[in-house]
Amino acid sequence: MASPASPTIRARRLRRELRRLRDQRGLTVDEVAREVGWHRAKVIRIEQGHSGVAVDGLRKLLDLYAASPEERDTLGGLARQARQKGWWSSYGDVLHDDYVGFEAEATSISTFQSLYIPGLLQTEQYARAIVHAGRTPANPDEVDRVIAARQARKVLLTRDVPPKLWIVLDEAAVRRVVGGAEVMRAQLTRVIEACQLPTVEIQVLPFVAGAHASMGGAFTILDYAQPALDPTIVYVDNDTNTLLLEEDQQVTRYKLVFDHLRAKALDPDQSAKFLVRVSAELHD
Repeated sequence: MASPASPTIRARRLRRELRRLRDQRGLTVDEVAREVGWHRAKVIRIEQGHSGVAVDGLRKLLDLYAASPEERDTLGGLARQARQKGWWSSYGDVLHDDYVGFEAEATSISTFQSLYIPGLLQTEQYARAIVHAGRTPANPDEVDRVIAARQARKVLLTRDVPPKLWIVLDEAAVRRVVGGAEVMRAQLTRVIEACQLPTVEIQVLPFVAGAHASMGGAFTILDYAQPALDPTIVYVDNDTNTLLLEEDQQVTRYKLVFDHLRAKALDPDQSAKFLVRVSAELHD
C-alpha cells in the first residue's frame, strides 16, 4: 500500500507558506487583518493551524502578498488537498487532535514510552484494557470506536515503504501487567515479533539504568521525506493534553533527549532477549 498524501500535512505546508509570504512582504498580523477586513485573531488562527482558509480568503491573502503565479498554483493546490478527508476523519469523535494526520506521512517515527506499549504495536485486547482503565464508567460503544481507530492506524506499517519505527520502552511499560497475564503475554509476543521487522528497532530502558533524560514522560518525534517543506514535529503526550512542538530549539532538545535514551537503553538484541524473559516470567 502506498503512502497517501495527508491533508493534515498539506494544511501545515499551507499555513507555513502563508506566514513566509507575510514575512517576505514585511507585514504584521494587524496590517494583514486591516487590509483584508478580518479580525487579527482570524489571521493568527490561520497561521497557527487552528482554522482553515476559504478559497476567497486565500485569494485575498495572495493578492495582498503579491504572490507569483507559481506560488498561487502551489498554494491553491495545497488548499484543495488540505480540504480532503483522511481516513481518520471518520473517527473524529474519538481522535481529538491532529496526531494521526501528522503520523500518516512520516518517514521516521521515534518514540519513548514510559507507561505502555505504543499504539502501533498494541494488540486489540491490550488496547481495550488500556481504554477501559481510563474511562470510568466505560461506554462500550465509545470503547469500540477507540479500538477501531487504533487498529486502523496500523495500516501505516503495511505501506509499500513503511516508516522507520524506533521505540525506546521504559521497563515499567514492559512489566506492567495490563489486562492480565494472558493479555500481557500476547502483547509482549507482538512486540518481540516486531523486533524482527527490518524497519523497526526496539530498545528497553531498564530500571537499573537509573535516572534518565525524559523522567517527565513520553514523547514522539516525527520526521518527513522533505524536511525543507515539512520540518520535524515533536508530540509530547500526557493524560491531560497533547503538545505539538515545532520550534527548532524544542525539536533539537527532544532529539538530543532521544539520543541519550537510546544510549542508556539495552541494545536491540539485548532488548529482544529481555522481553522474552519478562514474558516467560508471567503467570496466570
